[in-house]
Amino acid sequence: MGILDGNPKDEPMHYGEITAIWAFMGANNGLVSGYEAFINHAEDADLIELLEEAIKTMKASNKELGKLLKANGITPPPALPERPKANSEEIPAGARFMDPEISAAVSINVGQGLVSCSMAMGQCLREDIAAMFAKYHMEKVAFGAKLLSLNKSKGWIIPPPLHIT
Repeated sequence: MGILDGNPKDEPMHYGEITAIWAFMGANNGLVSGYEAFINHAEDADLIELLEEAIKTMKASNKELGKLLKANGITPPPALPERPKANSEEIPAGARFMDPEISAAVSINVGQGLVSCSMAMGQCLREDIAAMFAKYHMEKVAFGAKLLSLNKSKGWIIPPPLHIT
């Protein structure tokens, strides 16, 4: 019986899996902090609700991945301190992120997250880790669909030139 035969949880993680997890968690930590700041700037209730959902999802992913790293003797990346709450009306208009800007930034992050999850899945030898990233990928797909719908309904999408025949 080889080292990669049997229960995947008994198999050692390889450096690519470790790096993918560590980088994903680090990115999530930065995004959580950024989204907390975006909530302070945002005025649209639907956008705020999606930002809160994203934060909750990323924290849950990081908790799950952190347990995996710790079980394998690896220290997870440090989380940033939680941002204090602020009232968007107290932020000067020229200094405040506008809702369409926030939504566009989050949309870019979703696309980057999908690529990150796909890359991680492609390099995993451990099925359990690949399955975790597949789950995170599907969460991002579902979240991205909600965000796209919000962007369309609010008129925040600026489409590229459309090909109409």
